[in-house]
Amino acid sequence: MNTGGDVKPNLNSLQQAEGDAVMGPQPLSDFLQQLEDYVPTIPDAVTASYLNSAGFDGSDPRVIRLISLAAQKFISDIANDALQHCKVRSSSQTKSKGKDRRYTLTMEDLTPALAEYGIQVRKPHYFV
Repeated sequence: MNTGGDVKPNLNSLQQAEGDAVMGPQPLSDFLQQLEDYVPTIPDAVTASYLNSAGFDGSDPRVIRLISLAAQKFISDIANDALQHCKVRSSSQTKSKGKDRRYTLTMEDLTPALAEYGIQVRKPHYFV
């Protein structure tokens, strides 16, 4: 039983043995069982609140956790892309070879990462 948010559901459990082209009900039920035990980073209450405000009434907690897991992955991908932008920008500005280099998430790095996902961010006129 997973009590922390550090272990993700095993997505490989959805794969069939080699040679099987159709997914059977057993691996899907295993994945859904893992979702019941998984504690996502985004709490169920927060996800349910946003789903309710969007008009979705989800009574199955596994669906809410699946959406939380998808949102967590989405945010993680954006943060990782922003980190890559930051590394490229900082390596072009400085040539220091420190292994303990610390990075700061800035709008300069976040804006192009979000643009890759179709999200346009503009500074308010009073910041220009």
